[in-house]
Amino acid sequence: MPEIGETAPDFTLPVTGGDDTLSLASLSGRKVVLYFYPRDDTPGCTTEALDFTRLAAEFDAAGTTVLGISRDTLDKHEKFCAKHGLGIPLLSDAEGDTCERYGVWVEKKMYGRSSMGIERTTFLIGADGRIAQIWRKVKVKGHAEEVLAAARDL
Repeated sequence: MPEIGETAPDFTLPVTGGDDTLSLASLSGRKVVLYFYPRDDTPGCTTEALDFTRLAAEFDAAGTTVLGISRDTLDKHEKFCAKHGLGIPLLSDAEGDTCERYGVWVEKKMYGRSSMGIERTTFLIGADGRIAQIWRKVKVKGHAEEVLAAARDL
């Protein structure tokens, strides 16, 4: 699990928006918000994606690229984006490799049952490629605004 100050693990994943893939290395010199979310088209994940979309121009003005990652397929991501008019790239980590390297694929317990899933987590990565801030077990309300403030301060 990467920690603050460490170099963010690189990845190359399928991405929405017409390009085939996107790598973290291709964004070198730019700040990056990498937010991991459990599943497309669920209430919390939809709200989070809409909040980041609403603030996309402000993130861009702060020199920051926002990327969402889940284990959903690229096809599901494309449908999710079209349905809700999302304006941020979503990456498909269908194999779960990137989720594992970022330490967000965890055991979850709900109603006494255990299962594996993505813990809603956001990483703010500096233009130098190092992790500047981590939010774990994210509560969606107000989160995008908090991340934007941190990106502006970085």
